[in-house]
Amino acid sequence: MKRNLVILLLAALMVASLSALAMAEQITLRYFMWDPEFQDIEAELIKGFEAENPNIKVEMTALDPNNFWPRLAAMAAAGELPDVFSMSTGYIDTWARDGLLMNIQHLVDRDIDPDKYFSNVFAEDRFPNKETSDMFAIPYAWVGSVLFYNKDMFDAAGLEYPDDDWTWDDFLAAAKALTIQSNPNRPPEQYGFFWYGRYAQVEPWVYANGGRILNENKTRIAIDEKAREALQFLADLSNVHGVSMPHRDLAGMRQQDLFPLQQVAMWVDGSWMVDHVRNTAGDSFRWGIAHVPKGPSLESGEERSYYWPDSVAIAATTQHPEEAWAFIMYLIGANRPVETFMPGKVPIYRDTAYSDEWLSKDKQPGNMEVILQLGDIPVRTTFNMGWSEWRGYASTGGAGMNGELDAVTNGQQTVDEAIEKITRDGNVVLERYYPEP
Repeated sequence: MKRNLVILLLAALMVASLSALAMAEQITLRYFMWDPEFQDIEAELIKGFEAENPNIKVEMTALDPNNFWPRLAAMAAAGELPDVFSMSTGYIDTWARDGLLMNIQHLVDRDIDPDKYFSNVFAEDRFPNKETSDMFAIPYAWVGSVLFYNKDMFDAAGLEYPDDDWTWDDFLAAAKALTIQSNPNRPPEQYGFFWYGRYAQVEPWVYANGGRILNENKTRIAIDEKAREALQFLADLSNVHGVSMPHRDLAGMRQQDLFPLQQVAMWVDGSWMVDHVRNTAGDSFRWGIAHVPKGPSLESGEERSYYWPDSVAIAATTQHPEEAWAFIMYLIGANRPVETFMPGKVPIYRDTAYSDEWLSKDKQPGNMEVILQLGDIPVRTTFNMGWSEWRGYASTGGAGMNGELDAVTNGQQTVDEAIEKITRDGNVVLERYYPEP
């Protein structure tokens, strides 16, 4: 009997040992990211995750954006996607539609405390409806559009700095005062503002006026009257008031250099340009950032911010969904150091974003909280399937919205003519992606 008891005990121990081995079985996650500049810091982050999860090994591949998407697309076609990978707002709808991304809504509901994150930003990772549908990726960072302004130029003109009470009339008056033209037969030596057809420069004005560029389902271009009013306001800055340089006059200059090289006093662009302005301007002048002024037609309840995330997704084909999710939770939360975010790119985790290190009040602009305030307002964007084509960032055989609006700044066509072309050509593109509007 004792012999039988020993055999039973040994069998139980063997079962327990096998169970422990199974539990401790090593798995490997493949992780693709698109920013080699931060590869070393990301590697340190991975080491921390592996230390806390000794049964999980993460193999990272870092590619620059030009090579990232072609490589990932080839892997998707071969059914060999990595477990976890960076995801862009410009691609998520197509990839979710094609069944390449894992639906993570149940994991978000289970594990994410929305109060600890800028959860309004999550909307851009939903598909197909950006307000009500499930999430197929989750942000680790986000950016939005802000108004950059030169404090020294404002002081020289005797102007108050922009604030949240600024109207479009206030903005126009400042732009006029800040435009310096000593010879009426020559272009101004200093412009009050600069804009052209770029998404980060146009959409924020449209949404600040309560306008829409797309229909409610985001399946067709349907530029409404409030959006038209915003486009006309921008056009008049170039063609009526002469306070913004025509696009043709860039003449080999990069638009992102105009503000830091003090060619213009104000400029609207993405918050990530904080890094560029710091690096290019140095301490040559004082500058700040503000919100894009609210338009005259904005009604109560219509306020929307323009921002978009950089996200991470899980492949629908992963064999390790829980482990992949655990890795993502580590990537997007308190563990990710501030150093992995370029200045102006906001951590999705609130405590990190509001940290002294990220706010960096000892550096210009000194009021980075302006960017954070965008994330507490509901979002509206133009990103959808086909966006890069109709917006003008792909070879479409036409100028796209970018080129049509550039022509407006040059006085080559009216806003209404541009809207007609943008709508006609853009909807040809969108009908391929959305047969039903």
